[in-house]
Amino acid sequence: MLHAVIMAGGAGTRFWPASRADMPKQLLALVGKQTMIRQTVDRLGDLVTPAQTLIVTNQRLIPALREQLPELPETSLVGEPCKRDTAPCIGLAALLVAKQDPDAIMAVLPADHVIRNASRFQDSIRQAVTLIKKTPDQIVTFGIRPNYPAEIFGYIQRGSRIDIHDEAAPTFVVKRFREKPDHATATEYVNSGDYLWNSGIFIWKAKTILNALKERQPEMLAHLEKIGAAWGTPQQQEVFDREFTAIKGISIDYAVMEHAKNVAVIEAPYDWDDLGSWQSLARLAGTDRFDNTIVGKHVGINTTGTIVRTDDKHLVVTIGMKDCLVVHTPDATLVANKNDEEAVREVVKLLEAKGWKEYL
Repeated sequence: MLHAVIMAGGAGTRFWPASRADMPKQLLALVGKQTMIRQTVDRLGDLVTPAQTLIVTNQRLIPALREQLPELPETSLVGEPCKRDTAPCIGLAALLVAKQDPDAIMAVLPADHVIRNASRFQDSIRQAVTLIKKTPDQIVTFGIRPNYPAEIFGYIQRGSRIDIHDEAAPTFVVKRFREKPDHATATEYVNSGDYLWNSGIFIWKAKTILNALKERQPEMLAHLEKIGAAWGTPQQQEVFDREFTAIKGISIDYAVMEHAKNVAVIEAPYDWDDLGSWQSLARLAGTDRFDNTIVGKHVGINTTGTIVRTDDKHLVVTIGMKDCLVVHTPDATLVANKNDEEAVREVVKLLEAKGWKEYL
């Protein structure tokens, strides 16, 4: 049986001041009218039931998630006591899913992706499930055909094609995973035609990923197994807090994927983007004839290449601005050169140092 695991624990600091500790980007409607987490759950359609959906997030976000996803049972929301990256998150989810369904297939999805054409997305998940049913230890991921030399995404080098059937999306053996490249390297990747963007979406059997963690991260798995053994008992939270905090954080890419052998990549038949920063709004929301991306009420004079995000109740006026980023919220406003937006993370650190928690 298929189960969906949605990773929704990120802080989203690049999206300050809209994204805050208690309301990070996955809980915001940054693209479209629905929040990112709502869109992620909805695009699954009838692939899974609410009981087959598991959201792994930060403990402090559980109340907000319950409000946004009222159809999910309480057991579908798991709040980590601290951040430990994606490998512990996925390992814990695999243990909990396997406890419910020992032969479960897991679809692991980040909560901050923008995917258009839900029906094609669902078809590709079904294709991955079919692959795994034929080859139970298969790991399947999705690659996105690059249309520009992105430095913000990881890449997948594809190998020989895997024959399935004529209607299926192209599927390949994975040769290698590549980290985010510099511009020159990214250009080489795109020109070669052999590389796809790494979507960060994975399909596998729960026991497959648990076996991989047992081989590559036995100490981590030992902590997670103690949590799994206590799950559903009066000691659940105490053990969860103690054992999860003791884990050394590591991403699933470093922990497993870089070493995995039996990996296939499906070339995604849907439009995909990773909502990683304010500049991604320009790709997703589009630009006007002055190369501006405007969300909310705005008047601009001699304004070009600028991103403005406000609401329909607060007017933002820009004059003589070029390549800027303006984000208005009720208690904080960000004005920056859009090419310096990585420094937004530094702003968050400065606010922490000043003790201005009301802005975090």
